[in-house]
Amino acid sequence: MTTKKINRRGFIKSSSMIGMGAALGLSGLPYSMQSQTRRSAILGGKRSFNGTWHGWPVVGTPEEEELLKVLRSGKWCRLGSSTAPRFEDEYRKMTGSGHALATSSGTTALTTMLGALDIGPGDEVILPPYTFIATYNVIVQNYALPIFVDTDIESFQIDASKIESAITSQTRALMPVHIGGSPFDVDTVMKVASKHNLPVIEDACQAHFAEWKGKKVGNFGLGGAFSFQASKNLNSGEGGAIITNDKGFYNKCYSFHHQGQGSDAASLEPGSGTRGSNLRMTEFQAAILLAQMTRIPEQIKQRSENAAYLSGLLSEIPGIKPAKLYEGTTRSAFHLYMFRYNKEAFAGIDRSTFVRALNAEGIPCSTGYTSLTKEAYVHNLAKNKHYLKIYGERGMKQWLEQIACPVNDKLCEEEALWFTQTMLLGDRKNMDMIADAIRKISREAKAISKL
Repeated sequence: MTTKKINRRGFIKSSSMIGMGAALGLSGLPYSMQSQTRRSAILGGKRSFNGTWHGWPVVGTPEEEELLKVLRSGKWCRLGSSTAPRFEDEYRKMTGSGHALATSSGTTALTTMLGALDIGPGDEVILPPYTFIATYNVIVQNYALPIFVDTDIESFQIDASKIESAITSQTRALMPVHIGGSPFDVDTVMKVASKHNLPVIEDACQAHFAEWKGKKVGNFGLGGAFSFQASKNLNSGEGGAIITNDKGFYNKCYSFHHQGQGSDAASLEPGSGTRGSNLRMTEFQAAILLAQMTRIPEQIKQRSENAAYLSGLLSEIPGIKPAKLYEGTTRSAFHLYMFRYNKEAFAGIDRSTFVRALNAEGIPCSTGYTSLTKEAYVHNLAKNKHYLKIYGERGMKQWLEQIACPVNDKLCEEEALWFTQTMLLGDRKNMDMIADAIRKISREAKAISKL
């Protein structure tokens, strides 16, 4: 019998005889003679993980104390109070930016920046198709035209090499996304933007404290938007922030998020108010964030270490490929641990069956985003009466014909898989269990394919 090389992490400590047999390549033993812990759970074996994953959010005395300060102060709106400005100052320091502005959500942070740029009808904004719908929605809310640039399948990020060919005389901004918390190809994006004199709005909603060449994301373009929604690595249930190193842009953003008014009576000339809305953060959100920020340095360290360790394990499994991090990435936020699945290495079992098998092992896993450019609400934009007035029937027909992103379709429909950031807050044994579960599925893929 041919001896096969088995990774030492594949041993099951609870069954030394069977573990030794597996190490010697004795895979022909009948299942009845093998330890049940080595069978895939979907085939009747024991789950790889029977515990509970790290809870979220993490809440304790710091959050309670900060909230009580605001509650007892009676100052619950940021106007004339201090908590939101205090958060902004701390966030500015932690991101290494010149200015920070707190908003009611990550979506309204993006809305504010597009408003400050006066993006509107007739304008085009470039974005990736692999993103949360908010990236698309904020463009459409301004009656601008969203121009999709396909995905780099290796990294899940916008394919920066394809951006320049999408630029037209109507392009007003680039809005790439640091998806999953990992930086997009910053150098290439900024080079193209500089060549065409276009502002870059970094959608960094998932990328708190991620770094490119040692510099925090959000500091490369004109500004960066962040989200503090409940699932985010830094969260207050809802909330957002803008960072920028451009004082003039900061002033415009402040004005837009504050009903078109300035930050103080002297900041605007009489009659010079702009359009805007109330997109301000509440004092309660800011209070929670101030407390949560004391926890995040250790959480960043833990996610980074576990992600690196897990990538080492998963890279050894045929058919599993962790998302590429670009060479300039010095830190990913790992809001999502993204990886690709190749069914051919798993006896042809489709992705949904793989996810079902992994879930049976006690390992939560998601297929992630659907293909944005195939969604009905995106296609229906071509029939929207306001868009037809602005761009004409012919213009919208051409737009619809050009939004196809085949690489992104393949990623969304066949390959993409996610683990959430909370799974990276466990210990190394948890990472071993994830890898062991996938190995079990790989080993018994033929049997699983017959279910």
